[in-house]
Amino acid sequence: MHTVEVEELYKSLRPSLLSFAYRMMGSMMDAEDIIQETFLSIEKVPSDLVKNVKSYLFRSVSNRCIDRLRAQSRHREAYVGPWLPEPIMSEGNGQTDPLEGYIRKETISMAYLFLIQQLSWTERVVFLLREVLQYEYEEIAKIVDKSSANCRQIFRRAKRSLGDIPPMNAGMQRNTTHLIESFAQALLDGDMKKLLETLTSDTILYMDGGGKVRAPLRPLFGHDRIARFFIGILPEFPADFSYTLREINAQPGLVFFAGKQLFATICFDIQHNRIVNIYAVLNPDKLISLTRFFATDRI
Repeated sequence: MHTVEVEELYKSLRPSLLSFAYRMMGSMMDAEDIIQETFLSIEKVPSDLVKNVKSYLFRSVSNRCIDRLRAQSRHREAYVGPWLPEPIMSEGNGQTDPLEGYIRKETISMAYLFLIQQLSWTERVVFLLREVLQYEYEEIAKIVDKSSANCRQIFRRAKRSLGDIPPMNAGMQRNTTHLIESFAQALLDGDMKKLLETLTSDTILYMDGGGKVRAPLRPLFGHDRIARFFIGILPEFPADFSYTLREINAQPGLVFFAGKQLFATICFDIQHNRIVNIYAVLNPDKLISLTRFFATDRI
Protein backbone atom coordinates (compact mmCIF):
# COMPACT_ATOMS: atom_id res chain seq x y z
CA MET A 1 0.00 0.00 0.00
CA HIS A 2 1.10 3.57 -0.61
CA THR A 3 2.78 5.38 2.30
CA VAL A 4 0.24 8.23 2.25
CA GLU A 5 -2.64 5.74 2.41
CA VAL A 6 -1.06 3.91 5.35
CA GLU A 7 -0.50 7.21 7.19
CA GLU A 8 -4.19 8.10 6.81
CA LEU A 9 -5.21 4.66 8.07
CA TYR A 10 -2.84 5.07 11.01
CA LYS A 11 -4.45 8.36 12.02
CA SER A 12 -8.02 7.12 11.69
CA LEU A 13 -7.79 3.52 12.96
CA ARG A 14 -4.86 3.49 15.40
CA PRO A 15 -7.00 4.62 18.42
CA SER A 16 -9.52 1.78 18.06
CA LEU A 17 -6.83 -0.79 17.23
CA LEU A 18 -4.68 0.25 20.20
CA SER A 19 -7.68 0.24 22.51
CA PHE A 20 -8.61 -3.26 21.33
CA ALA A 21 -5.03 -4.59 21.64
CA TYR A 22 -4.60 -3.19 25.16
CA ARG A 23 -7.74 -4.93 26.33
CA MET A 24 -6.63 -8.16 24.64
CA MET A 25 -3.15 -8.11 26.15
CA GLY A 26 -3.61 -6.26 29.44
CA SER A 27 -0.40 -4.42 28.51
CA MET A 28 -0.07 -1.07 26.77
CA MET A 29 3.57 -1.79 25.91
CA ASP A 30 2.59 -4.99 24.10
CA ALA A 31 -0.36 -3.24 22.44
CA GLU A 32 1.81 -0.44 21.08
CA ASP A 33 4.34 -2.94 19.73
CA ILE A 34 1.60 -4.92 18.00
CA ILE A 35 0.05 -1.85 16.37
CA GLN A 36 3.47 -0.70 15.16
CA GLU A 37 4.23 -4.14 13.68
CA THR A 38 0.83 -4.24 11.99
CA PHE A 39 1.20 -0.91 10.21
CA LEU A 40 4.75 -1.70 9.15
CA SER A 41 3.59 -4.97 7.63
CA ILE A 42 0.61 -3.50 5.75
CA GLU A 43 2.93 -1.20 3.81
CA LYS A 44 4.21 -4.29 2.01
CA VAL A 45 0.76 -5.57 1.05
CA PRO A 46 -0.56 -4.63 -2.43
CA SER A 47 -3.75 -2.55 -2.18
CA ASP A 48 -5.66 -4.82 -4.56
CA LEU A 49 -5.26 -7.74 -2.13
CA VAL A 50 -7.05 -5.91 0.71
CA LYS A 51 -10.78 -5.73 0.05
CA ASN A 52 -11.75 -4.40 3.48
CA VAL A 53 -8.89 -2.53 5.13
CA LYS A 54 -10.60 -2.19 8.50
CA SER A 55 -11.32 -5.92 8.76
CA TYR A 56 -7.82 -6.73 7.51
CA LEU A 57 -6.19 -4.58 10.20
CA PHE A 58 -8.34 -5.93 13.02
CA ARG A 59 -7.72 -9.49 11.86
CA SER A 60 -3.98 -8.81 11.74
CA VAL A 61 -3.98 -7.24 15.21
CA SER A 62 -6.13 -10.09 16.59
CA ASN A 63 -3.75 -12.70 15.20
CA ARG A 64 -0.69 -10.87 16.51
CA CYS A 65 -2.30 -10.58 19.95
CA ILE A 66 -3.09 -14.30 20.02
CA ASP A 67 0.41 -15.20 18.78
CA ARG A 68 1.96 -13.08 21.51
CA LEU A 69 -0.39 -14.46 24.16
CA ARG A 70 0.48 -17.97 23.04
CA ALA A 71 4.20 -17.16 23.27
CA GLN A 72 3.67 -15.66 26.72
CA SER A 73 1.53 -18.50 28.05
CA ARG A 74 4.41 -20.37 29.67
CA HIS A 75 5.66 -17.16 31.24
CA ARG A 76 2.17 -16.44 32.57
CA GLU A 77 1.95 -19.95 34.04
CA ALA A 78 5.32 -19.51 35.76
CA TYR A 79 4.56 -15.94 36.86
CA VAL A 80 5.38 -15.35 40.52
CA GLY A 81 2.24 -14.37 42.41
CA PRO A 82 -0.98 -12.90 40.98
CA TRP A 83 -0.79 -11.46 37.43
CA LEU A 84 -2.48 -8.09 36.94
CA PRO A 85 -2.86 -5.90 33.83
CA GLU A 86 -0.50 -2.98 33.28
CA PRO A 87 -2.08 0.19 34.73
CA ILE A 88 -2.54 3.22 32.47
CA MET A 89 -3.38 6.84 33.12
CA SER A 90 -6.76 8.01 31.84
CA GLU A 91 -6.88 11.72 32.54
CA GLY A 92 -6.69 13.14 29.02
CA ASN A 93 -2.94 13.56 29.26
CA GLY A 94 -1.48 11.40 26.51
CA GLN A 95 -1.78 8.15 28.45
CA THR A 96 -5.57 8.25 28.14
CA ASP A 97 -7.78 5.52 26.80
CA PRO A 98 -7.57 5.97 23.00
CA LEU A 99 -11.34 5.85 22.62
CA GLU A 100 -12.31 7.98 25.60
CA GLY A 101 -15.68 9.56 24.90
CA TYR A 102 -16.52 6.95 22.27
CA ILE A 103 -16.60 3.66 24.11
CA ARG A 104 -17.60 2.71 27.63
CA LYS A 105 -14.73 3.58 29.94
CA GLU A 106 -15.81 0.82 32.33
CA THR A 107 -14.12 -1.66 30.02
CA ILE A 108 -10.62 -0.47 30.96
CA SER A 109 -11.18 -0.65 34.71
CA MET A 110 -8.63 -2.92 36.39
CA ALA A 111 -11.44 -5.15 37.67
CA TYR A 112 -12.86 -5.67 34.19
CA LEU A 113 -9.51 -6.19 32.48
CA PHE A 114 -8.69 -8.76 35.14
CA LEU A 115 -11.92 -10.63 34.33
CA ILE A 116 -11.39 -10.42 30.56
CA GLN A 117 -8.07 -12.23 30.95
CA GLN A 118 -10.03 -15.27 32.15
CA LEU A 119 -11.67 -15.68 28.72
CA SER A 120 -10.19 -17.84 25.97
CA TRP A 121 -8.36 -15.90 23.27
CA THR A 122 -11.16 -16.33 20.70
CA GLU A 123 -13.82 -15.38 23.25
CA ARG A 124 -11.80 -12.30 24.12
CA VAL A 125 -11.57 -11.19 20.48
CA VAL A 126 -15.27 -11.66 19.80
CA PHE A 127 -16.35 -10.12 23.10
CA LEU A 128 -14.19 -7.00 22.72
CA LEU A 129 -15.18 -6.40 19.10
CA ARG A 130 -18.86 -6.67 19.98
CA GLU A 131 -19.08 -5.21 23.51
CA VAL A 132 -16.38 -2.56 23.33
CA LEU A 133 -16.18 -1.56 19.66
CA GLN A 134 -19.85 -2.28 18.84
CA TYR A 135 -19.08 -4.32 15.70
CA GLU A 136 -21.88 -6.20 13.96
CA TYR A 137 -21.62 -10.00 14.02
CA GLU A 138 -21.15 -10.07 10.26
CA GLU A 139 -18.07 -7.84 10.62
CA ILE A 140 -16.70 -9.94 13.49
CA ALA A 141 -17.19 -13.12 11.46
CA LYS A 142 -14.87 -11.80 8.74
CA ILE A 143 -12.19 -10.98 11.30
CA VAL A 144 -12.19 -14.29 13.18
CA ASP A 145 -13.06 -16.59 10.24
CA LYS A 146 -16.23 -17.96 11.82
CA SER A 147 -19.90 -17.71 10.96
CA SER A 148 -21.91 -14.81 12.36
CA ALA A 149 -24.12 -17.34 14.21
CA ASN A 150 -21.05 -18.89 15.81
CA CYS A 151 -19.77 -15.44 16.81
CA ARG A 152 -23.12 -14.67 18.40
CA GLN A 153 -22.88 -17.87 20.49
CA ILE A 154 -19.29 -17.11 21.50
CA PHE A 155 -20.27 -13.61 22.58
CA ARG A 156 -23.20 -14.85 24.65
CA ARG A 157 -20.96 -17.40 26.36
CA ALA A 158 -18.33 -14.75 27.15
CA LYS A 159 -20.96 -12.26 28.30
CA ARG A 160 -22.47 -14.86 30.61
CA SER A 161 -19.04 -15.60 32.08
CA LEU A 162 -18.29 -11.93 32.77
CA GLY A 163 -21.68 -10.56 33.71
CA ASP A 164 -22.86 -7.00 33.08
CA ILE A 165 -20.60 -3.96 33.36
CA PRO A 166 -21.99 -1.53 35.96
CA PRO A 167 -22.28 1.89 34.28
CA MET A 168 -20.21 4.77 35.68
CA ASN A 169 -21.72 8.09 36.65
CA ALA A 170 -20.48 11.29 38.26
CA GLY A 171 -22.08 10.50 41.63
CA MET A 172 -20.42 7.09 41.74
CA GLN A 173 -17.05 8.68 40.91
CA ARG A 174 -17.41 11.21 43.74
CA ASN A 175 -18.33 8.53 46.28
CA THR A 176 -15.49 6.35 45.05
CA THR A 177 -12.98 9.17 45.41
CA HIS A 178 -14.09 9.88 48.97
CA LEU A 179 -13.83 6.20 49.93
CA ILE A 180 -10.35 5.85 48.43
CA GLU A 181 -9.18 9.00 50.21
CA SER A 182 -10.46 7.48 53.47
CA PHE A 183 -8.59 4.25 52.73
CA ALA A 184 -5.35 6.11 51.94
CA GLN A 185 -5.55 8.29 55.04
CA ALA A 186 -6.29 5.30 57.28
CA LEU A 187 -3.30 3.52 55.76
CA LEU A 188 -1.03 6.54 56.24
CA ASP A 189 -2.18 6.94 59.86
CA GLY A 190 -1.91 3.22 60.59
CA ASP A 191 -5.54 3.36 61.74
CA MET A 192 -6.76 -0.24 61.79
CA LYS A 193 -10.35 0.65 62.71
CA LYS A 194 -10.83 3.17 59.88
CA LEU A 195 -9.10 0.88 57.40
CA LEU A 196 -11.52 -1.93 58.26
CA GLU A 197 -14.45 0.45 57.73
CA THR A 198 -13.49 0.93 54.06
CA LEU A 199 -13.46 -2.83 53.33
CA THR A 200 -15.98 -5.69 53.41
CA SER A 201 -15.60 -9.00 55.19
CA ASP A 202 -15.04 -10.61 51.76
CA THR A 203 -12.57 -8.08 50.30
CA ILE A 204 -9.75 -9.63 48.23
CA LEU A 205 -6.27 -8.12 47.79
CA TYR A 206 -4.34 -8.98 44.60
CA MET A 207 -0.74 -7.77 44.72
CA ASP A 208 1.44 -8.12 41.59
CA GLY A 209 5.14 -8.01 42.39
CA GLY A 210 6.14 -10.33 39.56
CA GLY A 211 8.85 -11.90 41.70
CA LYS A 212 10.79 -8.63 41.52
CA VAL A 213 9.24 -6.92 44.52
CA ARG A 214 8.26 -8.64 47.76
CA ALA A 215 4.52 -9.29 47.72
CA PRO A 216 2.11 -12.04 48.83
CA LEU A 217 2.29 -15.02 46.46
CA ARG A 218 -1.46 -15.55 46.68
CA PRO A 219 -4.44 -13.21 47.01
CA LEU A 220 -5.33 -12.23 50.57
CA PHE A 221 -8.96 -12.75 51.60
CA GLY A 222 -10.94 -10.89 54.26
CA HIS A 223 -10.88 -7.36 55.64
CA ASP A 224 -9.14 -8.27 58.89
CA ARG A 225 -6.26 -10.09 57.19
CA ILE A 226 -5.84 -7.36 54.57
CA ALA A 227 -5.92 -4.53 57.10
CA ARG A 228 -3.37 -6.31 59.32
CA PHE A 229 -1.15 -6.88 56.28
CA PHE A 230 -1.15 -3.18 55.34
CA ILE A 231 -0.59 -2.05 58.92
CA GLY A 232 2.20 -4.62 59.23
CA ILE A 233 4.15 -3.36 56.19
CA LEU A 234 3.68 0.34 57.03
CA PRO A 235 7.00 0.52 58.98
CA GLU A 236 8.77 -0.70 55.82
CA PHE A 237 7.57 2.31 53.81
CA PRO A 238 10.39 4.77 53.02
CA ALA A 239 10.65 7.94 55.07
CA ASP A 240 9.95 10.06 51.98
CA PHE A 241 6.86 8.01 51.10
CA SER A 242 3.95 9.89 49.52
CA TYR A 243 0.87 9.16 47.46
CA THR A 244 -1.41 10.98 45.05
CA LEU A 245 -4.99 10.28 44.01
CA ARG A 246 -5.13 9.96 40.21
CA GLU A 247 -7.43 8.46 37.59
CA ILE A 248 -6.02 5.07 36.66
CA ASN A 249 -7.83 2.87 34.14
CA ALA A 250 -10.77 5.28 34.13
CA GLN A 251 -11.32 5.07 37.89
CA PRO A 252 -9.92 6.89 40.93
CA GLY A 253 -6.79 5.11 42.18
CA LEU A 254 -3.62 5.70 44.17
CA VAL A 255 -0.06 6.20 42.96
CA PHE A 256 2.73 5.72 45.52
CA PHE A 257 6.17 7.33 45.49
CA ALA A 258 9.44 7.01 47.38
CA GLY A 259 10.74 10.52 46.89
CA LYS A 260 10.23 11.08 43.16
CA GLN A 261 10.35 7.37 42.30
CA LEU A 262 7.01 5.73 41.53
CA PHE A 263 6.88 2.27 43.11
CA ALA A 264 3.23 1.15 43.17
CA THR A 265 -0.30 1.79 42.01
CA ILE A 266 -3.52 0.61 43.63
CA CYS A 267 -6.89 0.33 41.88
CA PHE A 268 -10.16 -0.64 43.51
CA ASP A 269 -13.36 -2.50 42.76
CA ILE A 270 -16.07 -0.75 44.79
CA GLN A 271 -19.63 -1.82 45.47
CA HIS A 272 -22.17 -0.23 47.83
CA ASN A 273 -19.56 2.28 49.02
CA ARG A 274 -17.15 -0.41 50.20
CA ILE A 275 -13.96 -1.78 48.65
CA VAL A 276 -14.52 -5.37 47.51
CA ASN A 277 -11.30 -5.93 45.54
CA ILE A 278 -7.89 -4.25 45.67
CA TYR A 279 -5.44 -4.48 42.76
CA ALA A 280 -1.90 -3.41 43.67
CA VAL A 281 0.79 -3.35 40.98
CA LEU A 282 4.40 -3.22 42.24
CA ASN A 283 6.18 -5.03 39.39
CA PRO A 284 8.50 -2.29 38.04
CA ASP A 285 8.23 -3.70 34.50
CA LYS A 286 4.52 -2.84 34.50
CA LEU A 287 5.11 0.68 35.82
CA ILE A 288 7.54 1.87 33.13
CA SER A 289 5.06 3.97 31.15
CA LEU A 290 3.61 5.54 34.31
CA THR A 291 7.11 6.20 35.65
CA ARG A 292 7.94 8.07 32.44
CA PHE A 293 4.72 10.04 32.63
CA PHE A 294 5.24 11.13 36.23
CA ALA A 295 8.92 11.89 35.62
CA THR A 296 7.72 14.50 33.12
CA ASP A 297 4.63 15.53 35.11
CA ARG A 298 6.61 16.24 38.30
CA ILE A 299 9.47 18.26 36.73
